[in-house]
Amino acid sequence: MIKLLLSCAFLTASFSYAQYCAGGPTSANDSNIESVSLTGDGGGISYTGCPGVIGLEEDFSQSVILGAGNNYTLYVQFGTCGGNYGGAGEVWIDFNQNGIFESTESVGTWSGTPPTAQSVFNISVPSTATMGQTRMRINHQEGGSIPLDPCASFSWGSSTDFLVDIQGGIDCSAYIGDDESDPRPVASYPFNETYSNTICYSNNNPVYNSPDVYYLLTNFASLSSLEISLCGSGFDTFLSVKDTQGNTIAINDDGPSCGPQSELTLPTAGHDSLFVVVEGWNNETGSYTININQGTLSLDQLEGNGFSLFPNPATSSVVYESAQGGQLTLLNASGEIVKRMKMTAHQEVDISDLPKGVYLFKVQNESSTTVQKLLIQ
Repeated sequence: MIKLLLSCAFLTASFSYAQYCAGGPTSANDSNIESVSLTGDGGGISYTGCPGVIGLEEDFSQSVILGAGNNYTLYVQFGTCGGNYGGAGEVWIDFNQNGIFESTESVGTWSGTPPTAQSVFNISVPSTATMGQTRMRINHQEGGSIPLDPCASFSWGSSTDFLVDIQGGIDCSAYIGDDESDPRPVASYPFNETYSNTICYSNNNPVYNSPDVYYLLTNFASLSSLEISLCGSGFDTFLSVKDTQGNTIAINDDGPSCGPQSELTLPTAGHDSLFVVVEGWNNETGSYTININQGTLSLDQLEGNGFSLFPNPATSSVVYESAQGGQLTLLNASGEIVKRMKMTAHQEVDISDLPKGVYLFKVQNESSTTVQKLLIQ
């Protein structure tokens, strides 16, 4: 009992704020969660919802401890802070703590028009749940239908997150590689590893919502280039390479030789260490195989000037010139894709809708993948 109470007291201070999606209502009127009650092995949640809150409400003032493999009863009153209108409700718990409320993590649904009876949900915590702090999200969407989108924005209703501590589950302390501060080290080549981002990893790279795994590459001074491949992986992957200042210097979604898996080759000149980030397209997870070897660069890549951009810096448009066209992927400084389009060998690209800053202008074709920095002023 003392251990449980100490855990409960420590919970709020130590909670890791993963990059969870945020949606919720744009109005505080009408449909709303009126009450939530959950008693666990320690602590508890007793929540009163009205008055309504716009957007995602994070109520971490109370917390509850749940044990992996155990069952609990959750009581939710889907109701209103105003008029009575039909809608739907759903509850999720992020059992694998990857920062995503997946359909398999839904623990109960409701639909109707208030006033209705209190909903009673049985929570069965998987024995394989990840140990530590996570979130329970409850959405009530006026006019919604089951299944709900946990990330949706809507006009009336509520979206509330609560704090849950899972004990007795999988210990993630040995699963290094969740972010740049604790990467999986690679210091000899060729390197090969079969691994998974399904459990114990969260979303720290903002390209997609998928959990990502970070690798730190060092000791490659004798290699003029690196070939990084996820070919043969069990899901649709996305690959990023960043320098130690956080700049994205190379990306690949679908590799030229292995379909939805990713692969790329990049020169090592000017770098003594690099981060490689493995994640899934959209929110996909699964087992992957990463291979890192000495690469063979195309002539364009060796010259480092496979195309020209002018003017650079630019304001409203930039002109692309090359011997051939390709697929343009334009990324901002956070690694987010802001523009994608097919390119001819000579093409003007409209950038008037983009904020000022540094971007990566990446063009991929059958013979090469080339990246240049573009400054928008």
